[in-house]
Formats: sequence, structure tokens, C-alpha cells
Amino acid sequence: MRDFRKYKVWELGHEVTLVIYELTASFPDSERFGLTNQLRRASSSIPANIAEGCGRESDKDFKRFLYIANGSASEVEYFLILSTGLGYINKNDSEMITEKVSVLRRSLNKLISSIST
Repeated sequence: MRDFRKYKVWELGHEVTLVIYELTASFPDSERFGLTNQLRRASSSIPANIAEGCGRESDKDFKRFLYIANGSASEVEYFLILSTGLGYINKNDSEMITEKVSVLRRSLNKLISSIST
């Protein structure tokens, strides 16, 4: 079994999630069960799926959970675009977190490519 805490990509995912929680704290109350919830769930899904994949026995299962994490990262990217368009996140914060998500996605893709199944 792998230790997810040893993976840099998990650390990046956790960092993105913490930033997302901080940014969404200022979203309107009307978005609590909408965009705020969606963005938080998508971001936390990234490190959660990496961790779950690490708990699986086979490389094939691990890789499958990394693909799921990558899909969640794409979802986060869209929600950031939407949040910025709605004026909930300023452009500088949006660019900063979007860059972190891009680095995270590249790291996930490298890890996925390194796993043979």
C-alpha cells in the first residue's frame, strides 16, 4: 500500500483545496448550496481520490483514481472561470489558483503516465 502523504501531487491537491475553501468563504450566502459547495467538493475530491487510490492494491486501481482526480481538477478549473465571471473571485486570485490547478494537472498526468498497467 502506498502512503499518499509522500506524493507531491497529493500535497498540491491539498494546497489547492485549502485555497479554494478560503476563497469561497466570501461567496454570497445564496451560493452556499450551489457554487460554493460544488467548488469545494470538486477541489477536495482531488486529494481524496489520490489518497483512495493509494489505498488500493493494484496499479490499475491507483491509476483509475488518479484519472478521477484529474477530472475533478478540470471541474475546478471551470468553476473558477464561472466564479470569476460572476465576480465572486477577483482576477488576480483566479489566475493564482488556476496556475496551481494547472501545475497539479500536469503532475497528475506525469504520475498517470509513469504507472504501467
